[in-house]
Order: sequence, then C-alpha cells, then structure tokens
Amino acid sequence: MVVVDKFEAPVRTINEALTRYGSPLLLLYFRCYVAWVFLKAGLFKINDWELTLTLFEYEYAVPFLPFELAAYLATFGELVFPIFLIAGLGTRFFAIALSIVNIMAVVAYYTTLAKGAGLVWHYLWGSMLLTNIIYGGGFLSVDQWIRSKLQGQ
Repeated sequence: MVVVDKFEAPVRTINEALTRYGSPLLLLYFRCYVAWVFLKAGLFKINDWELTLTLFEYEYAVPFLPFELAAYLATFGELVFPIFLIAGLGTRFFAIALSIVNIMAVVAYYTTLAKGAGLVWHYLWGSMLLTNIIYGGGFLSVDQWIRSKLQGQ
C-alpha cells in the first residue's frame, strides 16, 4: 500500500493541474486553430474574387443557393466568425456558425474532398468546433470575463 500512496499523490497533482490549466488552454488552442484555418480560406477568397466566383459557379455544388450568394455568405462567414471565435466572444454561437460553414463546404465539395484526405480535415475541424460548442470558450475567453463581471455585481 505504501508504494501505491507514493504514486497516487503525484498523479493526483498532475490530474488537478491538467484539469485547472489544460482545459482552458485546449479550448483556446481549438478556437485559434480552427479560426486560423477558416480566416485563411476567407482571405484566399477575397484575394482573387473572380476565381472565387468561378469556383462557386462551376466547381462547388452549393445546394439551394445561387452561386454568387453562396460565395458572399461563405466569404463573410470565413472572415467574420473566426474573429469572434478567437476572442471567445459568443463562442458557442460562432462555433455553431462555423460548423454550418464547414458542413456546407463538405456538402458542396464532397466528391473532391472524398478522393483525397481533405475530408478528414473537415472532420477534425468539426470535432474542435463541437468541443467549443459543448464546453464554451473556457476560462481564457471574453465570454468568461463578461460572466465574471456580471456575477461580481
């Protein structure tokens, strides 16, 4: 029993440290990584708008929307939603919004994504967004700062 007690204390300490500091850092990492991916895609779209319109017209099969509207909506979502996600302001809402953008990208471009490994990346980003939808922005977010200020009144 003495040997077990010697190992239990450090394991408990590590577990408590990971719970206290690891979760907020992981949520922050997920927010920033996914936001960076989508922001980069949005910047690429506005960098060559003619190419973007051509891709949305002939390559991407966005259902139910005219290609021009789909291009504007996708670009808007990829440029605006990540900024809020990085800050952790309205984390759950903007993670849901980016999840919709992610799902639409998979639906519109599925045949090409399924041929290569591109689909796996969308699953990864979706998982990261789902984690932020479930747990929120965590301690390192504007949401948490606002919550602490409102509770302090």
